[in-house]
Amino acid sequence: MKTVRARITALALVVSSLVLVLAGAALLHVLASELTSQGDSAARARVAELVEAAADGSLEQQVPPVTDDGFVQVLNGDGTVLASSPNLPDEPVDAPATAAENVHVLDLTAPDDAETERYRTWRTAVETDGGTVTVLVGTSLESADEATRSLRTALVIGIPVMLALLGLGTWYVVGRALSRVDRVRAEVERIPEDDLSRRLEPGSPDEVGRLVETMNRLLARVDDFQHRQRDFVADASHELQSPITAFRAQLEVAQAHPDSADWAALTTDLLEDTVRMEELVHDLLLLAVGETPRPESDETVDVSGLVDEEVARLVIRPGVRVGCETGFPAQVRGDRGQLARVVANLLENAVTHAASQVTVTVTEQGDSVLVRVVDDGPGVPPDQADRIFERFYRGDAARSRADTGTGLGLAIARALTRRHGGDVVLVAGSSGATFEVRLPRLGA
Repeated sequence: MKTVRARITALALVVSSLVLVLAGAALLHVLASELTSQGDSAARARVAELVEAAADGSLEQQVPPVTDDGFVQVLNGDGTVLASSPNLPDEPVDAPATAAENVHVLDLTAPDDAETERYRTWRTAVETDGGTVTVLVGTSLESADEATRSLRTALVIGIPVMLALLGLGTWYVVGRALSRVDRVRAEVERIPEDDLSRRLEPGSPDEVGRLVETMNRLLARVDDFQHRQRDFVADASHELQSPITAFRAQLEVAQAHPDSADWAALTTDLLEDTVRMEELVHDLLLLAVGETPRPESDETVDVSGLVDEEVARLVIRPGVRVGCETGFPAQVRGDRGQLARVVANLLENAVTHAASQVTVTVTEQGDSVLVRVVDDGPGVPPDQADRIFERFYRGDAARSRADTGTGLGLAIARALTRRHGGDVVLVAGSSGATFEVRLPRLGA
């Protein structure tokens, strides 16, 4: 199995190989072009000098070559050598011209002392008082070839050595970096499933250090979720155990004394406990749905109309009045049924705890639709403001005196609202209790 270390090293070698090969080829091309250009410049200059000397009769019999490995030769019309470099014999290296020629380049093979070499030759012919004169100036091609050949050999040896060193260096550096990641992985594996309170040791402020910080935050969230899950299971078990225990006690008594049992009252009690259990299970399922991502149903909902409908179907206990201030459409997108449950839960909570008055208002504020539910009850103590939205939490005796619900209403309201991109908060500093629902306004 290929590791990240091996893949990174292989990628670095492939990319470096391509870069070095292309750079080497470019370097060879530049070197050859530069050597040729330098030889051409010197050869053109020497051609011009020799043409001028042949024209004014100042041509010497021995002329030094442009470079140590080059040659110079001047011929008259019948092929007689008028001047040449010392490394050439007294024989023409090329046929003499019969008429004037422009300067042009050709490749010639000519003797060089006891050897024969290839030359890049500049040739021209001019008319003088003594007839047509042919001028030949050559620079050795083999010297340029030797220079490029030496460079090519150095590259053939050097590039693999460089790649080997680069591969070893990459393997080492990546291994050092990934070893820290592997240590983090090993530390995470050593954390037991039943004790997620342990945290990783913070590292240096680099990518691995930030990974450790992220892992610690993730462990904290998982640990918090695990604690909440355990509390939820414990609370749910306790809430379900009460009606089940009542079921069993009533049935055992009726079974022990069938003749004296009031079967009609027993049936009524059992039905009431069954309804309570059914409500609890339904609330638990709804709460589980509220903790999933955004609802699939995405329709336009008029919050003002929704509030009016929920107030109209609300069961209000004697002595409590409910005032509703809506008056204009306030539209959001979401699941109408779930949003109705949010409003209903807040209204039921307010009516349960109000002394005499509940007020519901719907307004728009910026990009949000606000629903405020206010009651004139005993309010929520500051030390319980953060816990009021917890599952099965009913607060102190003053606020829970008439609460016969499951203790999940506010938790469900917050979960469903957050599922719609909003939130439910308890407004601090108000008399009684003021709950504020904030939802994203349609078109915002």
